[in-house]
Amino acid sequence: MENINERLDRLKNTIQDSDFLEGKGLSNEVNIRIFCYAPQDEMTVRHFIKQLCEDKGLCCNLIECNLFKIFISICEQKKITASVPKLEERKGKDFLLKQLRNTANEKAFIEKIQYSPHQVGKDVLLITGVGDVFPFMRVHVLLEALQPHFSDIPILVMYPGKFDGHYLKLFNLLQANDYYRAFSLV
Repeated sequence: MENINERLDRLKNTIQDSDFLEGKGLSNEVNIRIFCYAPQDEMTVRHFIKQLCEDKGLCCNLIECNLFKIFISICEQKKITASVPKLEERKGKDFLLKQLRNTANEKAFIEKIQYSPHQVGKDVLLITGVGDVFPFMRVHVLLEALQPHFSDIPILVMYPGKFDGHYLKLFNLLQANDYYRAFSLV
């Protein structure tokens, strides 16, 4: 079994491959790939992503979208950040979660993530912060919503958990969510 550093090195090579960038070999499926890793490797993965995004020698353009940072940005834009603690205290965490999910929904995330023009054959949409943004946004919900907007470039999700080709299991602990349109990577 490869260790996390070996897998990350393979990932770096894979994302620069023209077959990956052009979505070849996917039987006309959407080019969504999931790189699963053990949650305890989070800091190693974060360090790798930081270095990868700063690497000027890459043969692709990484467009990193940290879901937690996007979530905070949405809350700040809606001017609700300061009221969150009081709302939770008054109405409870379940009410707060429902309100935040309604405000920071997949449409709001897509508005923050979307850009144009896509450089087909060069751009890779890199989704990070999946564990940090839980439970406010679930990645399987976001991926469904992203598909029509990013069908021409690969989407790579850095996922702290397991994906067996059908089910995503965040942190290797939570109840699995069905998502069948992605492919495991490395």
